[in-house]
Amino acid sequence: MEKLIRFGVSIDKKLLDKFDALILKHQYSNRSQAIADFMREKLIEQDWNTQKKKVAATISLVYSHHHRTMLNKVMDIQHDFEKLIISTQHIHLDHDNCLEIIAAFGKGQDILELARRLRAVKGIKHASFTMTTSGKQIS
Repeated sequence: MEKLIRFGVSIDKKLLDKFDALILKHQYSNRSQAIADFMREKLIEQDWNTQKKKVAATISLVYSHHHRTMLNKVMDIQHDFEKLIISTQHIHLDHDNCLEIIAAFGKGQDILELARRLRAVKGIKHASFTMTTSGKQIS
């Protein structure tokens, strides 16, 4: 385990009360855990805005498999970004609907462009995007 450092923080009581309510809602066991998590989140966000660092993300798409032209467009976009996409998973949700999960690794701005292009395809019912890190810069 890395060395732990204790430090003090002065903060407005109303803001602290809101923070305590937030960490309770998200089931953090203590303030330290929540603060460390929020710090990591901001560091990951910074990595995403740095052109040189490689980052990771997932893109999830929900669509009807009956729209064949839409499926071809999604596949064409994925091939356009083949160097970023490290894995895809196709899941049949029911007779009509599918979930596609795309794992990507590369420069943040390139992955964002991939997500934007996929989200804009006519026929996509829902698209979500989750940015994360390669783990190298975050402890």
